[in-house]
Amino acid sequence: MEKPENKYMKVAIKEAKKALEIEEVPIGAVIVKDDKIIARAHNLREIKKDATAHAELLAIKKACKKLDAWRLNDCTMYVTCEPCPMCAGAILNSRIKKVVFGAPDLKSGAVVSKLKMLDSELCNHTVSYEESALSNECEAMIKEFFKELRNRK
Repeated sequence: MEKPENKYMKVAIKEAKKALEIEEVPIGAVIVKDDKIIARAHNLREIKKDATAHAELLAIKKACKKLDAWRLNDCTMYVTCEPCPMCAGAILNSRIKKVVFGAPDLKSGAVVSKLKMLDSELCNHTVSYEESALSNECEAMIKEFFKELRNRK
């Protein structure tokens, strides 16, 4: 039987592939509560011309609407790339309980790579986190996207 972490990360990867199809950075996010997906999203920055249209933020907005609450207590986010500082801040503010992330983001990751925002003592809430067993697949998709982008230029 498949681990729930892998099952939900595979859904996040499907979301990332939707972003890839429309030439967005392939990042997908899924929010789960009580073993049910309550929100899913992928990057839409280029399409929406919106710097805040990251998969994580779009998923958080959908989850808040679904639950009719701004607090996403007892929710887990599965995201294909380590969240940036903006997304980590939104994760903290929405009270998400746990984040499972795919590819580490060595340039601007705010969970383990550059900053460690989710367990900072400066915030009144901490978020547990772990790297996904599917991180290699997530990382390969992102690297391939940027490689192709560089080759086009």
